[in-house]
Amino acid sequence: MKRRIKFSLFLITVFCLFTTVLTGCGYTTRSMISGKYKTIYIAPFLNKVDITQEAYSANKYRIYRPMLETDITKKVINRYLFDGNLKPAKEAAADLVLKGELLEYRKDPLSYDTNGENVAEYRININVNLSLWDTKENKLVWQENNFNGNYSFFTNFAAANTVKVSEDTAVINAVEDLARRIVERTVEQW
Repeated sequence: MKRRIKFSLFLITVFCLFTTVLTGCGYTTRSMISGKYKTIYIAPFLNKVDITQEAYSANKYRIYRPMLETDITKKVINRYLFDGNLKPAKEAAADLVLKGELLEYRKDPLSYDTNGENVAEYRININVNLSLWDTKENKLVWQENNFNGNYSFFTNFAAANTVKVSEDTAVINAVEDLARRIVERTVEQW
């Protein structure tokens, strides 16, 4: 009798294990892009930040940051190199072309010090328009408007137990976040 119970438990365990293996969660570390795409050209990002716009309450945190579009282009290229699913190439040899426009750089206050006088935490937001083109068929693969990368950081006015970061470091981190999201958007299922 005990032998029969042990054998039944063994069969149930094997059946559960077999079912789990067959149904799996579908997680994969490989790219979801088509096998026909191997290379990508990242066109230099264009700066479309409107610095002539009048300041008003809704846009008072918009700031112009010189050469930000160049930094974005470099970080995106480096991120593709790091990812490895698409190899950056010259435009003439690329299967895909990524085009981008820098629309907005914002530094929004998130919290203030205990007196309510000084900003203790900011969030850097970088918004871009993106389009991905298939060069062989000369067609638009996808387009994203107001694509965002961001990073929050504490200033010197934050509580003593918080890690404080300079604005320059926060901008670098926001650009890295944007580049990571762009590459993920490209290599994941469209």
